[in-house]
Amino acid sequence: MHRFSRRAFSSSRRARGADNAISTKQVLNRYSRNVTQPKEQGASQAMLYATDAVKSEADLAKPMIGVGSVWYEGNPCNKHLLDMGVNVKRSLFASDLIGYQFGTVGVSDGISMGTAGMRYSLPSRDLIADQIETAAGGHWLDGMVVIPGCDKNMPGVLMGVARLNRPAIMVYGGTIRAGQCPGPSPDPSERLDIVSAFQAYGKYLAQGQTEQAEQERVNTIRHACPGAGACGGMYTANTMAVNAEVLGMTLTGSSSFPATAKEKKQECAAIGAAMHNLLVKNLLPQQILTKAAFENAIAMTMVLGGSTNAVLHLIAIAANAGVQLRLEDFERIADKTPVLADLRPSGKYVMEDIYTMGGIPKIIHYLIGKGYVDGNTLTVTGQTLGENVDKWVHQHGELNFTSQDIIQPVEKPIKETGHLRILRGNLAPHGAVSKITGKEGLKFEGRARVYNSEEEFIEDFKKGTYQAGEKIVVVLRYLGPRGGPGMPEMLKPTSLIMGAGLGQDVAFVTDGRFSGGSHGFVVGHVTPEAIAGGRIGLVEDGDLIRIDAVENTISHIVSSDKLATRKRYLPNRKLPIGWLKLYSLNVDTASRGCTLGIRRDIRSRVVDWRQPEYVRVNARRDRMVKAAQENRAKQINATAAGRLRNVKHWKEVREGRMTEAEAEIKVLEMQAQKGMRAKERRLERIARAKAAKEAAEKEIAKRLEV
Repeated sequence: MHRFSRRAFSSSRRARGADNAISTKQVLNRYSRNVTQPKEQGASQAMLYATDAVKSEADLAKPMIGVGSVWYEGNPCNKHLLDMGVNVKRSLFASDLIGYQFGTVGVSDGISMGTAGMRYSLPSRDLIADQIETAAGGHWLDGMVVIPGCDKNMPGVLMGVARLNRPAIMVYGGTIRAGQCPGPSPDPSERLDIVSAFQAYGKYLAQGQTEQAEQERVNTIRHACPGAGACGGMYTANTMAVNAEVLGMTLTGSSSFPATAKEKKQECAAIGAAMHNLLVKNLLPQQILTKAAFENAIAMTMVLGGSTNAVLHLIAIAANAGVQLRLEDFERIADKTPVLADLRPSGKYVMEDIYTMGGIPKIIHYLIGKGYVDGNTLTVTGQTLGENVDKWVHQHGELNFTSQDIIQPVEKPIKETGHLRILRGNLAPHGAVSKITGKEGLKFEGRARVYNSEEEFIEDFKKGTYQAGEKIVVVLRYLGPRGGPGMPEMLKPTSLIMGAGLGQDVAFVTDGRFSGGSHGFVVGHVTPEAIAGGRIGLVEDGDLIRIDAVENTISHIVSSDKLATRKRYLPNRKLPIGWLKLYSLNVDTASRGCTLGIRRDIRSRVVDWRQPEYVRVNARRDRMVKAAQENRAKQINATAAGRLRNVKHWKEVREGRMTEAEAEIKVLEMQAQKGMRAKERRLERIARAKAAKEAAEKEIAKRLEV
């Protein structure tokens, strides 16, 4: 390690002044000094002098802050983030810090939705995290300001700064304002957003594809997105922005300000002072991202009716921060937390209305008072969450229930328990996530219609095969993190159903995901997914499926005898090359947040992709499975280190009834016992041979005597 690295985490150092007295000067460039101070790093310094920020040796001593914008000018969510980065950098320089801008990749869900491009959406989250880590780690940056816009951007940047664990602040790009059509259809009073555009086609089909219906469809699309900002309802982007604020990673009010509001510019201007304060205190993300902070985020998701994607993303962020977050935590908090917000997609209002009402901090303040949120968690301001929102309501007033009906009091909730339900059953033994607000009912039972791709469903729907009054469960499979790959969202199918007015008659079940804009009776994240051998791969048309959001169960009602006769067939489509292939081979399950790592499950390996294209699961695979079962007593390579483990004890290890060390001891004991038994058999053979020899000698002696 470099000689300066030992001092990297020190907050002060000694220096002798002209009067030879010893003084202390705080070190804020804890990381960049590894390349800006040593004489042997002259080449590093030469390159820095070529940048616009460094003009003198004094500049080399300043902290260097990365400003990472998830910028892409081809969509409203991200098109303005580069300019926001410029404003943030200006603020950093005003606080005697050096800011360096860089960009990360970002995928627009709204544009890619319903196409093969959607497979890149969730994987982009991990690419963003890697790019944040790489930019700071490779250039010894002292801190990070990250500026996300679209929904995977938020968890991506938070995962990156969490694992990096250097002072960091997130600045949300802001929500889009509601759209409005000049008329006559849709009505000018109707507020539009991206989901209005998605549902326009289903509405057009339901209205008989008339000229008037076509005009309404065109007008809706033209006016749904009026400018910069992320999708306007409590969809995934705003859900994760609120989560980032309640986690403590943004300045107060960041999630509420629309992208075009003056407060968003004021927020950017305040970042320099906030970052300087973080550097002085050396306050790190892992000190902020605690288990209590994540529980606050879960509670806020429930209260606001947020996206199912929050389950995936919060688990992944927590894993990168060294915090264990499980589906059981969502179950526990959902059972005691009500839904209070009348926000889209299931409700009436959009995020801009929260801003007009006074912002998310008012809601947090109210929930702290009611005991649903812990106000003692730290934030990037250096103060607690409770202290931040106390200041906010002192300036803007407390939440009241007479001048607004967006947020209901806890005494009159929209739903008494959380809308995100963790379901388990024979169709999802490792869990599934449902989004049930109660408006769709709490139970659903219907006959399955099975599709192995989103396109199959859309083509079938266009034929007019779905009619009101017929209870149907649409099963969309081979769309999980591995099978998709990339776990695409199913907003287009749900929008067709809702736009056609069939929300009460059709439920969705998938091993893929649902957009934050999806609503209706939807169940996603089914684990194990079809490609990994999950039971969802054995469902056939006409099977009865029962969903119970009260008992939190999902059941596939088919006899075991009938199920035993079924064969599993994989879609005959090619496994992609490049990033998606790498992702599909290393991504973990949805129940574990779809984090990246090397899977160790031998049963998953049996059904894993081995060829450049899907292969039909035929006798060859059956033989592989049978061989794996017959050889359970053999030693296999079941750890990343490549050490041998005995399959006989694999189940006990996976279920937590035995540690790997205990399993290894068992193997060694079995080997020792086997060796001892072999030795005993050899001794027995020697003894028998000696006895036979002695008997032969006695027989010879008798004959000689005769």
